[in-house]
Amino acid sequence: MSDKNREGKRTARQRLAEEREKQKSAEKRRRALIVGGAVVAVLGLAAVIGVVAANAGKEDDSEASGPVVAPSGAQGKDGLAIPVGKDSAKSTLTVWEDFRCPACKSFETAYRPVIQELTNAGQLKVEYHLVTLIDGNMRGSGSRNSANAAACAQDAGMFPAYHDVLFDNQPPEVDDAYADNDKLIQLAGKVDGLDTPAFRACVEDGTHNAWVAKSHQAFSKGGFSGTPTVLLDGKNIYQDRTMTPAKLKQMVQEANQG
Repeated sequence: MSDKNREGKRTARQRLAEEREKQKSAEKRRRALIVGGAVVAVLGLAAVIGVVAANAGKEDDSEASGPVVAPSGAQGKDGLAIPVGKDSAKSTLTVWEDFRCPACKSFETAYRPVIQELTNAGQLKVEYHLVTLIDGNMRGSGSRNSANAAACAQDAGMFPAYHDVLFDNQPPEVDDAYADNDKLIQLAGKVDGLDTPAFRACVEDGTHNAWVAKSHQAFSKGGFSGTPTVLLDGKNIYQDRTMTPAKLKQMVQEANQG
């Protein structure tokens, strides 16, 4: 074989080897891009999830500004509970609620008759804590504004009736209708004697906004999973799938007999 032919074959082999190396390098780059892209995607998703989790139920800083003004008669730690019923009752029901929360309305619809019967009989005291979870999850200010309005109703001694009106007229969860103070004042007209200049000023000024924000902070620090959270004498009963209004009534009556 001539030197020329040998050189040609060597050159061909070199070209083939070089081409294979290029293909291997290209494949490595492609895999690196895929892996890198996947890592970025995972980190990006984690960042998004982190932001969502961090902001779930979070209050706007402006909501917590100003002095914390508890409504008249508020009790418990930091005055964050609105009491309904007699202090002498042997059983205490602690309820964390959001006026925009559909599950809270379902709870109220099912349990309200029994709760009212037991409070009227002096056997049960209810401590209501107002939460703004839906504002944080869905955005808006309807949870806060309605909670403030309910606190204003407490100042007027009409919290139970207005509390029920707010749940009975609850807008769809995605509709932030309770952000409108005029709507909240309009609903006050359903409670005899509530729609007064003092109540209107309290609603429009957001007198209890900082108190509502503090109540929500207590909810967050309490480690509760959602609303409603319902505790009977400190025990979470709403997580009990066997719980019914009749069972609640029986538990309270047995406690009063003991």
